[in-house]
Parts: sequence; C-alpha cells; structure tokens
Amino acid sequence: MPLDPQVVAYRAARAAAGVAPLYTKTLAEARAADLAAIRAGGGDVEPVHAVRDTVVPGPAGDLPVRVHRPAGDGPLPTLVYFFGGGWTLGSVDTADGICRRLANATGCQVVTVGYRLAPEHPFPAAVHDCHAAVTWLAAHADEFGADPARLAVGGDSAGGNLAAAVTLLARDGGGPALAAQLLVYPNTDQRERAEPAGSADPAESADPAGSADPAGSAGPGGEQDPLLFNRHSVAWYRGHYLPEPADAANPLASPLLAEDLTGLPPALVITAEYDPLREEGERYADRLRAAGVPVELARYPGMIHGFFAMPGAFDAGRHAQDRAAAFLRDRLGVAPAVPADAGAVDG
Repeated sequence: MPLDPQVVAYRAARAAAGVAPLYTKTLAEARAADLAAIRAGGGDVEPVHAVRDTVVPGPAGDLPVRVHRPAGDGPLPTLVYFFGGGWTLGSVDTADGICRRLANATGCQVVTVGYRLAPEHPFPAAVHDCHAAVTWLAAHADEFGADPARLAVGGDSAGGNLAAAVTLLARDGGGPALAAQLLVYPNTDQRERAEPAGSADPAESADPAGSADPAGSAGPGGEQDPLLFNRHSVAWYRGHYLPEPADAANPLASPLLAEDLTGLPPALVITAEYDPLREEGERYADRLRAAGVPVELARYPGMIHGFFAMPGAFDAGRHAQDRAAAFLRDRLGVAPAVPADAGAVDG
C-alpha cells in the first residue's frame, strides 16, 4: 500500500524543515539529533509507579540500567530492553518512552541497558554487555524484584539485533533461561548487498496483496529516500559497528546466519512495509518458525523504520506497542490490561 498519510505528513515536515540525514552529521550531532527526534515523536511521557537508575557489572565496567516498575508486590516478570540507534547512537533515555508504556501496559518490570556504543567500542562489545546485564539480572533477581522464571529480552532496530544475539548466547552459554523475545524491525543480516531487496523475498507471503516491494524504490519512502531511514543509514551504522567486513558473517552480528535456531524463546517480530530492514526481519521470523520456535510476525503497512518509538507521531506506533504488550502478557503470564485492535498484517 502507499505510505501511510501520517508518514507522508512526517516526511513533508522534515523536508520543509530541511532536516539532514543523521549520516551527514558528526557523531555528537547525530546522537543529539536522534534523541531529540525520538522525544519529539514519542508523545506524552507516561508516569510509572517507580523509575530508578542504577548500574550492573559489565565486561569492561559498570553498565547503566534504568528500571521501570509498575505497581505490584513481589517478584514481577521482567523485560530487558535494548534501545535502537545502530549500535552508534542512543542511551537509556532513548527507550524511556517505550519502556514506560510497556511497563504500564504489561504489568511487567522493564529494564533498559546502557550498552557501550560504536565506534568507540565496536562489535562485539554491545552484544557481550547486553548478555552480561541479562545474566547478572537473572542471578540477582531478588535485588530487582524480578521473577527469573519469567524473563524476556527485546529491542528495536539495533536493539532487536542485540536481543536476538543474546538469545543465541543464552542458549549456547548456559543461560539465563528466557521466556520470550521481542524483535522490532531488527537487523539480522549485516552482509552488504549490491541491490535493494525486491519482491522475490519469500517473506513476501506475509503480504496478502502480493504487491511489489515498495522499499526497493528510490522514490518517497524507498530504500534511498534521504528524508527517511535508508540503505545509506544502514551502511553508515554498519561501518561504525563492525571493525572488519568479515564480522558480518558472525551470527552474533547477523543472527540470520546462525546455523541452528532451535531452542530459542518464542518471538514477536514487528516490521514496517517501507523499511530497508523489513526483508531480513521477516526472513528471520521464517527461519525461527522453521526451527520450531513459536513466532508471531506483524508487518505494519505504510509504515517506516522507527515508527515503533514514535507513537506520538504514528498511530501505528501506539498499536505496535500495544501488540508487543499483549505478546509479553501472554508469554509471561500477566493478566490482560490493554484491549487489542486491528492494524497489522500478521504472519
């Protein structure tokens, strides 16, 4: 389908304001602009019963974490959430709005991890930081009021990539046990591509209309659109994150390339129709399903990369967060609190 009208308006506003792509800025400028854009599109800040900042040990020193706790006594199911930003931008502030909404909508505790960023700390620093934080939280669940038997991981974009990588490390490295994974337009294949993905993708079956892939175009919303997240953005982030091109073949950088996906936790994969990462996210969902992992796939028609973090700008972002909350409530055994509504193409 065409770009959602709210995306059209968003794109037009960016054009009128002369917003430059993040990949044309210095790192400091890009980091500030990224946070400002997320805050502008995040909508009203929801109050949460308790929010506190603390630290947990990481491989190279303490890692900042922010704990969002809804009302409730005793150990709570806990989602450990990794923010997006191409492994290069972001902080615990980046995902604050998402974590507040998920905590309120699920009744789960949500903990954001401030992993080390590239290029100062390239791959695999962020992966090992995130796994270390999850492992430590599970081992010290009493200190956080967490139920270690109901522990999930999740994230958007690069954070979705890190969540997927953490499930591989947890499965192969002796834990911790994970009950679910939430992957929002995740990077799953870091290999460079000569041509944009087209409609030959087997994941196209998730689109009942069977239309050609609009993200492959150079027009508005396409993979080369300078006003939106595009293939240049993907390459810019990858260039900061991976020290060597050969690192793209490592499953901890490209979970899609893992030989074995059996035994991983149930997943919800959320994708956007006009997103250069859509194909690899949906292919990962297909591979998880083929490996016997329970999978829900939700593609949002007319949407772009980043919409999940911007419910104040896109109604679909609010719906996708509600969908994520429903998935987590179901998988972590929390009583429903938010009614579901239509809005995604499910796979």
